[in-house]
Amino acid sequence: MSTTLTLDGFVRWLESFRARIDEQTAYLTELDSAIGDADHGSNMARGMAAVMTKVGESPAATADELFKTVGMTLVTSVGGASGPLYGTFFLRVGMAAGPVTECDAAALAAALRAGLEGVVARGKAEAGDKTMFDALSPALDAMDAAVASGASLAESTAAARDAAATGRDATEPLVARKGRASYLGERSAGHLDPGATSTALLFDALAEVTAA
Repeated sequence: MSTTLTLDGFVRWLESFRARIDEQTAYLTELDSAIGDADHGSNMARGMAAVMTKVGESPAATADELFKTVGMTLVTSVGGASGPLYGTFFLRVGMAAGPVTECDAAALAAALRAGLEGVVARGKAEAGDKTMFDALSPALDAMDAAVASGASLAESTAAARDAAATGRDATEPLVARKGRASYLGERSAGHLDPGATSTALLFDALAEVTAA
């Protein structure tokens, strides 16, 4: 089992995320139709298709180059809040990772943490707002704790995956305080947040790739 995630591994992570988005497009749209604009699934599918086309056309030599391409593509091809938020996430991941061709568990966790900080700076979300933050932040807290305890790359990303899923599920009873869903007030309760749901798919894909 590898102790690092290589540049090829990062690309496989993106491919795996895209596959999950494609499989769950209708479901994500269904979730968003209840509390949003009913476009999260289609927006993310379009964005990740554009990402993989761009990545295939211009293979990156380093992690920062790869994630800059990913981030900029999402910002320019995805509508609504998803493009700027996911785009900022990947841009910050790349900036933190730097001009490297692989990351160990600690470096990956640090890069992902920088991505979270970018999301917070862009969207001003906090825990309990019923956003992607509610899956992303717990995932990285779990990953940091696993890394600190000496867990392997695969174990650390598995911990992040499980925490992201728990965070996603915890959004169901929440009343949204950010975004379009916040306009619904109490009526936003009883629905999973679409952004938290796609974020859980992101970490599910990461855990799969690092376990291979």
